[in-house]
Amino acid sequence: MINIPQEKLPRHIAIVMDGNRRWAKAHYLPKIEGHRRGVKAVRRTVEACLDFKIPTLTLYTFSSENWNRPQEEVSSLMNLLAIHLRNEMRELVEEGVRFRALGRIADLPQTIQVLVRDLEEKTQNNTALDFNIALNYGGRQELVDATCGLVRDAMAGRITPEEITENLLSSRLTTAGQVDPDLLIRTGGEQRISNFLLWQMAYTEMVFLPIYWPEFDAGHLEQAIRDYVGRDRRFGAAR
Repeated sequence: MINIPQEKLPRHIAIVMDGNRRWAKAHYLPKIEGHRRGVKAVRRTVEACLDFKIPTLTLYTFSSENWNRPQEEVSSLMNLLAIHLRNEMRELVEEGVRFRALGRIADLPQTIQVLVRDLEEKTQNNTALDFNIALNYGGRQELVDATCGLVRDAMAGRITPEEITENLLSSRLTTAGQVDPDLLIRTGGEQRISNFLLWQMAYTEMVFLPIYWPEFDAGHLEQAIRDYVGRDRRFGAAR
């Protein structure tokens, strides 16, 4: 348990899990071993969020740009993802975690689609933690998809252009119904958001850590949260 008042904690933490391949290279191991160790870091992070009572966690798992990686690596990632989803099902249900996949899931392998939908269905009534994984996800792509949906509705006469507001657009995003991230954490030493939750992170506080993702643990999460708690969030207002 983290010794910070609940009302000061971030309600939604988003993480760019960077550095799996570089961790493997630094340890003279195959790339896939870095991804396997990264899965263990995911488990530690979910457990820490449950312990700290963080309401929502979103992990950038596989971007739409990741398809450009070597085919062998992509296939290994899909196989690892399938294993991870199968193994996590029972524990997520028992721990009260509600699972949601963000992104163009229909373009993923059929096996992954079935596992994702099954996990979403089995955990839909859970309330301990909203756990999102971004799969085949891109922030610009998400905005295009949402805009296309609004255009179709306008052309069909279901809405008028004047009815399109920030709230309406937000309701068409894959995170609909969830609060926007208060805190973004990125591991690996890079300092950019890489097309992740572009609309949702308009006022998100950001923490960049020099460690690789397989090294991430509850201590690093607490460090980032304490950094966040110490900031003065103004949302454009004067103080």
